Amino acid sequence: MKSLNWGIIGLGAIASDFAKALREVNGTVYAAGSRNLDKAKKFAKEHHVDKAYGSYEELLQDENVDIVYIATPHSNHYEYMMKCLQHHKHVLCEKAITVNARQLKEIISMAQEKQLIVSEAMTIYHMPLYKKLREIVKAGRIGPLKMVQVSFGTRKPYDVTNRFFNKELAGGALLDTGAYALAFARYFLTSQPNEILSTAKPTDTGVDEQSGMILKNADNEMAVISLTMRAKMPKRGVVAGENGFITVDDLTRPDKAFITYANGKTEMMKEGETAKGLNYEVEDMQAAVLHQTDSQTISLSLDVMSIMDNVREQWGITYPFEYENIRLL
Repeated sequence: MKSLNWGIIGLGAIASDFAKALREVNGTVYAAGSRNLDKAKKFAKEHHVDKAYGSYEELLQDENVDIVYIATPHSNHYEYMMKCLQHHKHVLCEKAITVNARQLKEIISMAQEKQLIVSEAMTIYHMPLYKKLREIVKAGRIGPLKMVQVSFGTRKPYDVTNRFFNKELAGGALLDTGAYALAFARYFLTSQPNEILSTAKPTDTGVDEQSGMILKNADNEMAVISLTMRAKMPKRGVVAGENGFITVDDLTRPDKAFITYANGKTEMMKEGETAKGLNYEVEDMQAAVLHQTDSQTISLSLDVMSIMDNVREQWGITYPFEYENIRLL
């Protein structure tokens, strides 16, 4: 695969992991950008990056940058993605890709206008195992699809200074653990849910601490989702049909799953490697850019955002900044 010039903005822990994946797949990392030049230089030295920039704008002005990976908090993904597109850069953005569907629709519109690729760095859309399991479901191996169940919980210490509990930064379980859970559900459902029921428990800071969702689409398939960021809970997904069900544990970057058939027979499916979860994101993004083909995962991301909008409306939770119009920066 041809080497492309990647730039990284937002130089936290996930960016370090991504830089390693980039070197393994692409051979090089071209540029790193931070609001602090010393931080950018330190990152560049640690990860063998060619260029270090002391601002995001400087990185975007570099005409040699082909693709930008955005690893900042999701509260400013929209702003940075829009700037990338305005500078004619393809974009791979961490989850949650935006905070609402309106933002993502504007991003998609801008990308189409400039003939650029935008994708969400959601491992569920890129792991080889999930691609295989989707083929199995579509082929009818477990019979007609009926139900998807997802539980996803993490135990975060209650800290009002942490971004996860900060409404100004779009905190809460939904845009954190919920991004994975809803991506899993939508990935396997035949069509977008058109009936949604949900309830949530808010924190004192006004973000969602835990929630339950029931989704149903026009194909009469259902999904039941449980989320929390204040309790230890399995990260487990189940895809159930008339003739059996598929169970996936540790669903963010799995390399194996189990199929249980109605007759009691079980089968293990193994595909890909957990340790290469980010590598698969890089490979898919580069293939899309080099061949100018959209993998269609951005439409799944938009469906997930629309579901999130719906449930937050039911909960009465909005973020103070989310409807600011910054498209014409």
